[in-house]
Amino acid sequence: MQQQHAPGAPGVTAKWTSGAKSGIGKAIDTSSSVTFTLSHGVLNEIYFPREDIACIRDMEFLVADGKDFFSEEKRHTKHVTKTIKPGVPCYQIINTCIQKKYQLKKEIICDPLRNTVLQHVQFKQAKNTSLQLYALVAPHLNNEGNNNNAWIGEYKGIKMLFAEHKGLALAVACSAKWLKCSAGYVGVSDGWTDLNEHKTITWEYDYAANGNTALIGEIDLSEGSDFVLAMGFGINTAEAALHAWGSILEGFESAKKMYVQSWQQWLQGLHNLKGKIYRESAAVLRMHEAKAFPGGIIASLSIPWGSSKDDSHRGGYHVVWPRDLCETANGFIALKVHGDALRVLNYLMSTQQADGSWPQNMWLPGIPYWKGIQMDQTALPILLIDKCNVHNAISKERMGRYWPGIKEAIKFIILNGPYTQQDRWEEEKGYTPFTLATQIAALLAAAKLAEENNEPALATYCLETADYWNDSIEYWTYVTNTPLAKQYNIDGYYIRINPYNIGANELGDKTIELKNHIDGNGKILLNELICVDVLALVRFGLRAPNDPKILNTIKLIDAMLKVTTPYGDSWHRYVNDGYGEDAAGNAYNITGIGRAWPLLTGERAHYEIAAGNFAYAKELIEAMEKFADHSLLSEQIWDTESIPDKDLYFGKHTGSAIPLTWAHAEYIKLSASLKNRKVFDMPQATQERYIKQKTTSLITVWKFSNQIAQLKKEKILRIELLAAANVSWTFDNWKTVNVIPTNNTTLGLFYVDINIHAVETKKLDFTFFWIDANHWEGKNFSVTVI
Repeated sequence: MQQQHAPGAPGVTAKWTSGAKSGIGKAIDTSSSVTFTLSHGVLNEIYFPREDIACIRDMEFLVADGKDFFSEEKRHTKHVTKTIKPGVPCYQIINTCIQKKYQLKKEIICDPLRNTVLQHVQFKQAKNTSLQLYALVAPHLNNEGNNNNAWIGEYKGIKMLFAEHKGLALAVACSAKWLKCSAGYVGVSDGWTDLNEHKTITWEYDYAANGNTALIGEIDLSEGSDFVLAMGFGINTAEAALHAWGSILEGFESAKKMYVQSWQQWLQGLHNLKGKIYRESAAVLRMHEAKAFPGGIIASLSIPWGSSKDDSHRGGYHVVWPRDLCETANGFIALKVHGDALRVLNYLMSTQQADGSWPQNMWLPGIPYWKGIQMDQTALPILLIDKCNVHNAISKERMGRYWPGIKEAIKFIILNGPYTQQDRWEEEKGYTPFTLATQIAALLAAAKLAEENNEPALATYCLETADYWNDSIEYWTYVTNTPLAKQYNIDGYYIRINPYNIGANELGDKTIELKNHIDGNGKILLNELICVDVLALVRFGLRAPNDPKILNTIKLIDAMLKVTTPYGDSWHRYVNDGYGEDAAGNAYNITGIGRAWPLLTGERAHYEIAAGNFAYAKELIEAMEKFADHSLLSEQIWDTESIPDKDLYFGKHTGSAIPLTWAHAEYIKLSASLKNRKVFDMPQATQERYIKQKTTSLITVWKFSNQIAQLKKEKILRIELLAAANVSWTFDNWKTVNVIPTNNTTLGLFYVDINIHAVETKKLDFTFFWIDANHWEGKNFSVTVI
């Protein structure tokens, strides 16, 4: 029989689906390599064979009567989604027709032994109705919605729906018989278009090649309305079909029992933190971990505002950020599942780049996706190692294996910091409080590790560098006597970022054009750029919570960034943030309005714990719990009047991304902090050195990338160079010449210290003779002594 090809290739441009998930699921067993997501009562992206490779857009049921009734499950029903037990990702969904003509009850799991997503479905019709039920699947194999091949075929005589693209395949099998089936192009010849127009399948196409395709199959209800639908995946159609049919024959209840028991066993090993959603949060972290790359945890099983995104946004948030990895590993440590944390740490050390840094983000095999450099993402892994050490989670043998990589990270920080190409929001370059705090804390942790590895000179250099950077935080990021300070009756405040190698008070009328804006709408004075990131100075133990400068800035943060929702307080990232829906609730598209972030509620709660305000901290964790939907925390929440038509409700998720592993890790750590009545991840060394001992720096650093103009007489001038040299210097206009050879730090950095305490001078001049190159610099440099 000749195959009938669908017309209308390639279909409309493929899009992804909602970033606001109501559930995610996977088997904790290693035999199964599929992960599913849920939204609006239906299956969304299913990931295979890795957690960063999506293979469908969505799968839903359609209902029609062959005459004048058509209903789409995700749009025309009311959804109730829940798990059978807290933290166990076995979902029960009840979708009730808004016209009360039918109800779909579904249980959804992964087969722990196969690459199959299983749905046990019960279809109930109202009396005096005669409805047909159809399964609709939108293949998006290998992270692409376009160029998929879809067809109706058989596996060993069993009828199935198939799709294939770039070496990955999908097979849909059903325990009930398939009746009419079709493969078509979305928006032209697909089953949805056919049913919507004709209320039954009238187009029975066998094949749709190389396009945005969809598969539809009518389910035979003649022998009952209770059936199992299996979606199998593989590297070819035979493998996918074998998994799907094997799961059908194994039986849903058998797979469900194994699936649930495995999750319960892991959950029983968690430390009891008493938070309302700590088990669910723990499961979220674990479900985002790659089975093929142990410890590799993606940021979110979603594509923000996916319904408006095409194949050019194939990465979405299902890639790995080193920052999020460190946050997640600390969450595992708080839960006292140290093996999980060590897998993350080992993945981090395995993906470290040759220069000692980590990429901005990466695919699970460690291949960089975006190419920016964020200095906090090199600092945080050092702090994670220190945390593992403090909690006795890491052996001396493992530390020994990691030490060469740790040393490379230290080298990268000292050579390139504290200035960062991108802040933690991945947008701006310069000196920024959060990144400064992480680097300084990391250098103190590095000093301890260097001592333990018999490198005392390196330890000393790390401490001296940290002290200098810590002393300079206010110079770089604290402004005084500005119009904004006068308006709020404070002497000054910390700013989000200083992109110049000058003091913050020297910025004057300098402006910055913020990302996520167009037509100049992002232009703002640098000294009016208020951001929540200053709280990191307290979180990482560099400044006391009652420091007047901190309190001044919090006054501005609360006046300019805080939003009180029906569920509690949350905060925006910084003023004039453009990353979010627009005022009408339309999806972010190059520009928008940044909304409130639940994880920032957690960060503020940690500040309140540091300040001893436990009652308010408890209110804030309760707010986070209320922000959650189906126990899942979103990246952003809607922060103004509700727009029901856009599914935007004041204090609930936006379309950005849900769940966000970073937010769930923050919630877990906050639960631990409240239980222990102290900030869980505050480094011990920083608090001891800078708050209790009030250690200050004896040096001021000059280097080619930051040629300071002034030196206080009581300070030692440290000159840092990238090659060995003899440094010639004078305090009397070259009447007297002093020559000092550089010291080798073993980090690819050479330095000399010049002490002029006993000298009366107003200027210090110096130049360099490069030893390996055997020539003079050919230029003199100077600093003014004050």
